[in-house]
Amino acid sequence: MTERDLKDLLDTEAARINSPSFIGDDPVQFPHRFTDLRDIELASLLTSGIAWGNRKMICRDCDRLLALMDNRPFDYMMDKGYEDLPDGQNIHRTFFTQHLKHYLRGLRAIYSRHGSLQEFGRSEHIAESDAPAWKLVEGINRVLAETDPEHNDLASRCLPQNLSTTALKRVNMALRWLVRNDGIVDLGVWDVIKPSQLYIPLDVHVGDISRELGLLTRKANDRRSVDEVTAHLRRFNPADPTIYDFALFGIGMNL
Repeated sequence: MTERDLKDLLDTEAARINSPSFIGDDPVQFPHRFTDLRDIELASLLTSGIAWGNRKMICRDCDRLLALMDNRPFDYMMDKGYEDLPDGQNIHRTFFTQHLKHYLRGLRAIYSRHGSLQEFGRSEHIAESDAPAWKLVEGINRVLAETDPEHNDLASRCLPQNLSTTALKRVNMALRWLVRNDGIVDLGVWDVIKPSQLYIPLDVHVGDISRELGLLTRKANDRRSVDEVTAHLRRFNPADPTIYDFALFGIGMNL
């Protein structure tokens, strides 16, 4: 397949999948429930954070997570409602209430100081970084450790700690929701970084399809592979490379 043919395939599939009908079966539906930026940010970060495994199970557990927070994630966090949760209650697979509490303690500190996650990202100068998602997580991890050091052994269930190697799939997905602004599936409520600065959310499925299409030569699904795939996609669409996340999803469903 020539580069021209590959671009045409990706553009066609992206246009087909990137439609309002995609929202109802995908975790992106959860930030769509809210209008307040702070609720959208928290719903994006928390639901993307448990988005691994079977999609139906993911959506079921995301729904339960927001219900646990009275479907008011910002108010729930600021009121410290999480402190009433018993440890050991399962939220999704290996993520339990003790992990949620540690995460929300740190996020509450961020919102208390900065007002929103976007403003925290601005204070961390993520737009000046070649890898804004990794820079953002570095900052969040630092605040989690400072805010709740007694339980920082729980931090790896909240966000990856190995930032030199992690593909950071779930945070890259959350940032796609928050930053891409074509008004179709993604919400586009952030301006701290541009769509051109986003990286592809790379998981096993996207990695496999990328290799089949010649977008990825590496065997591992790690940070270097994210760089490789995204660099290739930026050649096709420098302003909006992660539009092709929809294409890789759609092509995979057809194989």
